[in-house]
Amino acid sequence: MTPKLAALAALLLLCPMAHCHAGAVKTPTPQAVLSTLTEGHPRLVLTERRLAELKTLAKTDKLLARGVRDAIAEADSLAKRLPLVRKLRGPRLLGVSRDCVRRMYAFGLAWRWTGKKVYLDKARENLLAACEFTDWNPRHFLDVAEMSHGVAIGYDWFHAALDAPTRERIRKGLIRCGLQPGLAAYKTGKYGWWARSAFNWNQVCNSGLLIGSLAIAETDGQYARQIVPAAVASLPKAVTTYAPDGAWPEGPGYWGYATRYTVYGLAALETALGTDFGLSSLAGLDRAGDFPLHTTGPTGMYFNFADTGGTNRRRNIPSLFWLARRYGNGFHAAAERDMMARRRASVLDVVWYVPPDEKKPPAPAAAKRFGGAVELAVFRSAWDDPNALFAAVKAGYNQVNHGHLDLGSFELDALGVRWARELGSDYYNLPGYWGMSANSRRWTYYRLGSLSHSVPLLDNQHQDVHAKAKITAFRADGANGLAVIDLGTAYKHAAASAARGLRMLDGRAVLVQDELKVTKPCQATWAMTTDAQIAARGAEAKLTLGGRTLTARLLSPAGASFAVESAERKKPEATNKGVRRLVARVDARPGLMRFAVLLSPHWPDGRRVESAKVTPLSAWK
Repeated sequence: MTPKLAALAALLLLCPMAHCHAGAVKTPTPQAVLSTLTEGHPRLVLTERRLAELKTLAKTDKLLARGVRDAIAEADSLAKRLPLVRKLRGPRLLGVSRDCVRRMYAFGLAWRWTGKKVYLDKARENLLAACEFTDWNPRHFLDVAEMSHGVAIGYDWFHAALDAPTRERIRKGLIRCGLQPGLAAYKTGKYGWWARSAFNWNQVCNSGLLIGSLAIAETDGQYARQIVPAAVASLPKAVTTYAPDGAWPEGPGYWGYATRYTVYGLAALETALGTDFGLSSLAGLDRAGDFPLHTTGPTGMYFNFADTGGTNRRRNIPSLFWLARRYGNGFHAAAERDMMARRRASVLDVVWYVPPDEKKPPAPAAAKRFGGAVELAVFRSAWDDPNALFAAVKAGYNQVNHGHLDLGSFELDALGVRWARELGSDYYNLPGYWGMSANSRRWTYYRLGSLSHSVPLLDNQHQDVHAKAKITAFRADGANGLAVIDLGTAYKHAAASAARGLRMLDGRAVLVQDELKVTKPCQATWAMTTDAQIAARGAEAKLTLGGRTLTARLLSPAGASFAVESAERKKPEATNKGVRRLVARVDARPGLMRFAVLLSPHWPDGRRVESAKVTPLSAWK
C-alpha cells in the first residue's frame, strides 16, 4: 500500500460517517475499489448497450423520439455559443461549471446518436478551454465538483474520437483543477466541510469528484482508489436525510439539485463499477420521488419553502426516471413522461427514459405527511384537476440549511391560481446572507425572517432562530384532511405555547387556526402573503387574482378586522413588487389567543363554504 493509500485507509477508519451511517453501505477498500472497473469507454452513465436500447426503442416510441429531437436541438443551440470562459459571478464560477455539464451531455448524446463531427469539435473546444483555466475555484467547491463532472463526461463519452495529445491535456486539467483539490479537501478538510454535511453540497461534491476519478481510472487509478471510498463513506450522511419519506428539508429547489447529483453519482458507480456499494438501499431514497410530485400544486408551482424561487414551478426532473426504474414506481415515471410530453425534453430524460406500461399506474393518496427534519402536510382535492384545492403547511426547525424563520407557514392553490404564497430566496451575495445566529444580518432581510411569511406574529418579532416544530395531529384525507403543528418555542418571547392547525373543508375551503398561550400583553398578528388584490372590510376580505375570487373571513377573535399591508421592499433586497399582506392585528392579553380564518374560493358552481365551526385544536383528530 502506498503512503497516500495508507493515509486514506486511516482516514476512513477514523471517519464516524463510515460507521454511524453505514447501514447497507459497504465502503470499498482502496485496493479493491477498481477490481470491477468496466474496461474502455464510455463507461459513465450512458453505456453503449443502453444507447443501443434507446435507439431501438425510439423507432416505435414517439415520445422518446421527440425527446431525442429536443436533445439534439439543444446541442445545436449550444454549438452556436463561444467556448467556456473562466468568469466568476460574485464568489462563484458555478454558472460556467454548470454550462460545461450541460454542453457535454448535449454534445455527447447528439454525437453518439448522429455521428456528426460538429458535436465532437464543439466538445473538444470546450473541454480544452475548461482545462486551461487557472483553477476551477476551490474556494466555492461546488464549482470544482460540477466542472469535474462535466469534463469527465466529455472525456469519457468522446474518448475514442479524441487523439492522444488532446486526451492528455484534458486528463491533466481534470487532475490539476478537480481531483487534486478534491483529495486535499478530503484529507485536510480545507474547502472540504461538505464531506460532513447532511445537505446538497455533500451529494454534489462527492458525486462530481467520484465521476471525475472514474473517467480516468485506467490511467490514473490512484485518484479513484482514494476518492471513491471517501465519497462512499461520506454520501450516507446526506442520503439518509431523505428518510423516512423522501422529503428534503432545504425545499423543493434543493431537492432537485441534491437528488440530481445523488443519481449522477449512483448511476456512474453502477455503469463504471457494477455496484453502488449499497447507497441506493439507504432508507428514504426509494420514496424521494414522492416529494416533488406531492408538493406541486395544481397551479404547477411547488410548496416553495426555504431558499427557492417564490413561484418555482415543476419542470422536467429526469432523475424521476432513474428513481422509478430503480425502485419500480410507475407513477413517478408516468409523471415525468407527462412533463416530457408538455415541455421540451432534456438530455437526461432521454438517457434515463422509462417507457409506459400497458396499465396506467394509479395516483397516490391526495394527502401526504412527510416526516424527517422538516415535516410537511400536503392536501389536494384532486390530482388531475388544475382548478383543485391544494394546501400545504410546514413544521421543522429554523436552523435547517437554507431555511427561513417560517414554522407553520402555508401555501394555498384554488381555481388555478396561488392565493397564499412564499416569496422565496433573496440575492445570495447580500452581506451576511449565510449567518444563522440570533443576531445574524440574514434575518434582517425581509424574505428570510418571519415578517414576510404566512405565520402568526407576536409584537411583530421574528420566531426564535433555534425553534423547532412538530406535526402532532394529521388526517390523511384530501377533501377533509387536517394537520396540527406544535410550534414549540418559536414564540417564547411572549407565549408559553403555540400551535397552528390547517383543515380542509369538503375539498372546497381551508380553515387556518392558531392558538397561542400569551404570557404578557402584546400585539398578535395573523398574516397571509399574496399576489391578489384585496378589498378588506371588517372581518371579511375579498381577494381577486387572475379573474378569480376568494373570500377570507375572520371567525375568531370576535371584533377583529382585516387590514392590507404592502410586502414591497427597496433594493438591494428583492422588491416584491405588487405583493401584499392580508393581516389581522389585535391587542392580546395574557391567556389563550385564538385566530381562526376561513379561506373560501368562489367556485363556478356557486357552492362555497360560508362558515365553519371553531373548536379547540386539541379536539382536531
